[in-house]
Amino acid sequence: MSEPSRRAVGAVAALAFVATVFAANWAINRFGIVSVGFGLRAPAAVFFAGLAFTLRDLVQRTLNKKAVIAAIVVGALCSAFVSPHLAFASGSAFLVSELCDFAVYTPLARTRPITAGVASNTVGAAVDSYLFLSLAFGSLAFFWGQVVGKTWVTLATLAVLLAARTALRARAGSNVV
Repeated sequence: MSEPSRRAVGAVAALAFVATVFAANWAINRFGIVSVGFGLRAPAAVFFAGLAFTLRDLVQRTLNKKAVIAAIVVGALCSAFVSPHLAFASGSAFLVSELCDFAVYTPLARTRPITAGVASNTVGAAVDSYLFLSLAFGSLAFFWGQVVGKTWVTLATLAVLLAARTALRARAGSNVV
């Protein structure tokens, strides 16, 4: 992938990340608590947060870590229009979980990007869930629901990205993200 194409993908991923952070906080206000399967429940933001983790990794891969931090801050600021309390909780949780994500994703990303995405999203989901629920609700009652919901979305998103990458490689050669 050419450098201008890589930056364009990164910019779109960063904007999509900001939109998912905003949408996550909007979803909590609009839908409240939802079922995620296995008798578990979680705040409705869980579906957007799962997508945000994968987008976050894509921003790091195509741009850099500073762009990820900037996107988290912008997403939290935009979310303040929905709920300042939720914006603080989600922004704080995303920032701390991002440090954990960097520690897992960065060493694996160059040679094993799909493994890096799954591993970092697993760690990020657990850390984010713990911090977000603690800050937003003062309770961990929905912790396992958060983890399961984020896992569903992460797996679906990674499947789509893997299929897209495979198709692009087949079409353009193996020098694709």
